[in-house]
Amino acid sequence: MKFWKKLSHPDINKKISRALRENVNFKNDTTLGIPASKLDGEVFYDSASFLKDAPILRTFVQNPNHIGCHTLGESEAFFAGTQALERELIDLLAFDVLKGEDDAFDGYVASGGTEANIQAIWMYRNYFRREYKATHEEIAIISSADSHYSMPKAGNILNLDWLEVPVEFKTREIIEEGLDNIVSKAIESGKKYFIVVANMATTMFGSVDDPDIYVDVMQKYNLDFKMHIDGAFGGFIYPISNPSSTVNFRNPHISSVTLDAHKMLQAPYGTGIFIARKNLMKYVFTEEAQYVSGMDITLSGSRSGANAIAVWMILFTYGPFGWLEKINKLLYRTTWLTNQLDDMGIRYFRDEKMNIVTVEAEFIPVEVVKKYGLVPQTHSGNNKWYKVVVMDHVELDDLEKFIVDLKSARQ
Repeated sequence: MKFWKKLSHPDINKKISRALRENVNFKNDTTLGIPASKLDGEVFYDSASFLKDAPILRTFVQNPNHIGCHTLGESEAFFAGTQALERELIDLLAFDVLKGEDDAFDGYVASGGTEANIQAIWMYRNYFRREYKATHEEIAIISSADSHYSMPKAGNILNLDWLEVPVEFKTREIIEEGLDNIVSKAIESGKKYFIVVANMATTMFGSVDDPDIYVDVMQKYNLDFKMHIDGAFGGFIYPISNPSSTVNFRNPHISSVTLDAHKMLQAPYGTGIFIARKNLMKYVFTEEAQYVSGMDITLSGSRSGANAIAVWMILFTYGPFGWLEKINKLLYRTTWLTNQLDDMGIRYFRDEKMNIVTVEAEFIPVEVVKKYGLVPQTHSGNNKWYKVVVMDHVELDDLEKFIVDLKSARQ
């Protein structure tokens, strides 16, 4: 690990305090030109003694705006201190977690995985338009049927067709023949450029796509494509639990990745992360943002610097080995659950490197679904799956109660 280290709480407090001193201080500095301030002191008390030992709360109170992308040249100098910590975070994720080369990536902390996925598709749409003079009708988004709804949402917003690739029912693997047929028909209808989105743990199943299946079909038809990885759920677990994986920047065909810190990392909501190879962000520069230093390249524009600091704090509090231990604890609990389901003859899907178990609906009585808040694949009828997500708060005692009630309800 080059960037990812375990830091003590005093060291974390010291680094964040230094960063905040390098930011504008709305309480003491005279700043007349920016439409921002600290949190309202009448509502959010900013002189409490406990704040000295709570760097993340101090950051929220000081309210840094991290508009823009701070891995790219110039940014708003008012918040340079906390921007530097966000750059550390992006370096850590791109190099130590996603196995990219040093100083070869740009990125920022987005509002969530949905924004980060749309950011990627927006960037690649503009890339094809600028470099190939492509029309909207010639560009398509393609991803599996298990992909997050942000793919069709992106298609709707960006005026692009979304092509849905079928998956095998039991294994959740992409059906290569189905992919080939969809691409062939798309070419016949005038599609020339493809934005491929592969999954690093789908929301419902935790299934991980093989990106090379897409690459093989794209190359078979000699197509121009860009590939994005949606690791919104799996990004903070799968690279750790499966270090031999190539669903990362070691694969030269993968150009960008989404992660969501407000899932596995237990960060505050509003902490999605977008990371892309250098020289791609330029396709989403908003040159009209002339009053923003460095202009803006993000979908969200203004965003909370405190959220970026929260993610930084979590990763440096655990360090790589502490995080590995936490992931292994969750995987142990998940394996315990699947062993119980095996003993009961219940069918389910689980990637062994993930902490999601998705059970065929016919095996789960409705009273168990309601008691344990199980999430269906669809709320619109004809549901075939329910999922159990073994998050940090889900302990073996909870899983044992679930198994006892499941056995009782099925008798």
